[in-house]
Amino acid sequence: VTCAASRIPGRQMSAPRHYDRRSAARSVSRKIAVQALYRWQLNTSSWQDLVLEFANDADMPKADREYFGELIAGVGANRDELDHILADSTDRPPAELDPVEHAVLMIGAWELRSRPDVPYRVAISEAVNLTKRFGATDGHKFVNAVLDRLARELRPAEY
Repeated sequence: VTCAASRIPGRQMSAPRHYDRRSAARSVSRKIAVQALYRWQLNTSSWQDLVLEFANDADMPKADREYFGELIAGVGANRDELDHILADSTDRPPAELDPVEHAVLMIGAWELRSRPDVPYRVAISEAVNLTKRFGATDGHKFVNAVLDRLARELRPAEY
């Protein structure tokens, strides 16, 4: 399958294949991270234990293992700071958030704050998609609004 742009002389497709694979692998990493952080909220343990526990997840062969580890370590080591950031952008304390929405928001907030290589639109889009998949019916609208506020604050030049 080719797109019209690929048939125009001198034009390349929008993203090289290695980027597409990396992007897909990171999406799977985020999905597993949401599941791990959800479990972490219900049954507290160290974030290191989460990495070990989810290392054999059925989807891990399709994931970017390194990025999964970075997500869990980044959120786990900075949970209080991330919750403080989220508290300023939500209408309720993070402890009162739905665990799925909280897990997704922690990942999104960490990416917006700590991973400038991840475009803010990607961080928000991934978070919205994860919330649509795992969260409450309209939870994605809440997640989108919160992360949009955070992107304006944390990435004003990019926003």
